[in-house]
Amino acid sequence: MRKILHVDLDAYYAQIEQRDDPTLLGKPIAVGKDGTRGVVTTASYDARRFVVGSAMPVATAKRLCPQLMVVPIRMEVYRRESQKIREVFARYTDLIEPLSLDEAYLNVTEPKQGPPSGTLLAQHIRADIMDAVGLTASVGISYCKFLAKLGSGMNKPNGMTVITPDDAQRLIPTLPIDAFFGVGPKTAARLNELGVHTGKELRAQTLEFLETRFGKHGRYLFDIARGVDEREVNPNRLRKSIGAETTFERDITSQDALLAELPPITEMLVKRLARAGVEAGNVIVKVKTPAFELITRRMPLPQPTGEAAVISRVAARIIASKLDPVQGARLLGLQTDQLIPVGTRRVYAVPLFADLD
Repeated sequence: MRKILHVDLDAYYAQIEQRDDPTLLGKPIAVGKDGTRGVVTTASYDARRFVVGSAMPVATAKRLCPQLMVVPIRMEVYRRESQKIREVFARYTDLIEPLSLDEAYLNVTEPKQGPPSGTLLAQHIRADIMDAVGLTASVGISYCKFLAKLGSGMNKPNGMTVITPDDAQRLIPTLPIDAFFGVGPKTAARLNELGVHTGKELRAQTLEFLETRFGKHGRYLFDIARGVDEREVNPNRLRKSIGAETTFERDITSQDALLAELPPITEMLVKRLARAGVEAGNVIVKVKTPAFELITRRMPLPQPTGEAAVISRVAARIIASKLDPVQGARLLGLQTDQLIPVGTRRVYAVPLFADLD
């Protein structure tokens, strides 16, 4: 039987800030950009008790928690510490699938060192992370990725949860439908309309019923309701998208002003593409209005690229032809998807400014 770990650092950014500044320990803190337009990137567990959470406007967070302390983002520090954590993982297995700076799947079925027990290996890894970077991590241990990830969130912070096959058969029926990997808001809503709200109700559906309504995804839903998840831990997994954005101190209401904000965002984006070793096939412009309405528009590139000039030119075209700045913009972002590794470029038969939307 496979032994899969999902390792998730606890409130990673906030934990680093509290480690580096002990005066912050035990206090509600948020990592993010302060000010009237600031947004919380992550919050310490002390802040989460006040329902402060990621992606929340700082102004809202401070209303919920008047004593909240906002700490600036130090991304280079978070990346540096993440690399040290990856080095800990590599002592035990080469089958590591990073999901972000602070979480990863590990296949430890045949570990490079340590005991053959997934639980004991998780204890060793957590202890080694503490020795290497002084941070706590929560770990889920199971026979598949879905249940390992579920487990890592069940005993936070600084906990471990083991989900055996027998445990899975007892646990899965009790889960709300949106707790299942691969069930997003739209799929959950469709299932709810069909009277399916829990794992028990999902398991009661026939394969034919699910495939008729969800196509190929119906087979996945049928399997996952029975604890079947054959996805491998993939060390070569590519990110699906990479982006960068900025929130303005004042609303922007002209195209020229939006265009003037493109260069630093583009520069931040291409650095992230280069760091990930990928090129982009699509450019997406994201604008958030003062009413917090999110507007996205996309265009394909003639071929995958990581060049700032090309990405900026396409983004400018999107802004000029597809966005109406009259309603105002409080945030501008660029995102790229259809990512491929550098060096595997394919030429597409698409004009430079083709519009697929």
